[in-house]
Amino acid sequence: MLVVDDEPSIRRVLTQYLEADGHRVVEASTGAEALQRLGLAGRPAAPVDLVLLDIGLPDIDGLQVLSTLRRTSNVYVLVLTARAEETDKLVGLHVGADDYVTKPFSVREVAARVKAAFRRMDTQTEASGDDLLRLGDLSIDVGAREVRVGDQPVELTALDFDLLLALAERPGRVLSRAQLLERVWGYDFYGDERVVDVHIRTMRRALGDDPVQPRFIATVRGVGYKMLLPGTRHR
Repeated sequence: MLVVDDEPSIRRVLTQYLEADGHRVVEASTGAEALQRLGLAGRPAAPVDLVLLDIGLPDIDGLQVLSTLRRTSNVYVLVLTARAEETDKLVGLHVGADDYVTKPFSVREVAARVKAAFRRMDTQTEASGDDLLRLGDLSIDVGAREVRVGDQPVELTALDFDLLLALAERPGRVLSRAQLLERVWGYDFYGDERVVDVHIRTMRRALGDDPVQPRFIATVRGVGYKMLLPGTRHR
């Protein structure tokens, strides 16, 4: 696990707490050092399975680090941000963050988010290769974690795949944002539920799904989202 933050006290507390939970932690204090640790600066690096990434780094903006990382990796990224504006949080998620925590934060909360993320990864590893879901033109190979619309493969992040699967396993049923957070993120979420909306938008874009006249995922205003049954329309 990589902890990236320019404040030594934050790195120290997070590292001590996460190591006590049994994780091996490496640290970086700048964006440049983070890129080196991730093997994105021309140097070999040990594999990292989760990144805690501060947005306000002194050299390279954390969002730029995240954007660079997402060109080659779907590693789980939990953003740490001191920026209170919702826009900053959502921009971070648009470039590929899986989750975020706003400073000042509880170290226990961060540890709970990390634990939930690893639970999700373990579940993905244990998935059966025999399950294939078909909903009209949409096919989801659960074991291979592959998605197609017609004959065209669809590239999704690991978290977006899990979000799509949560909806596709219950076609026609409305799932609230809170239900999706619990099923996909794996914990009771105390932050802004609109993190779900951001991931739905990126997933729709990848699927070529029109939110106004959806083929696959419909918004149920004031409630949440549902996977449409083949041949039905959302009103």
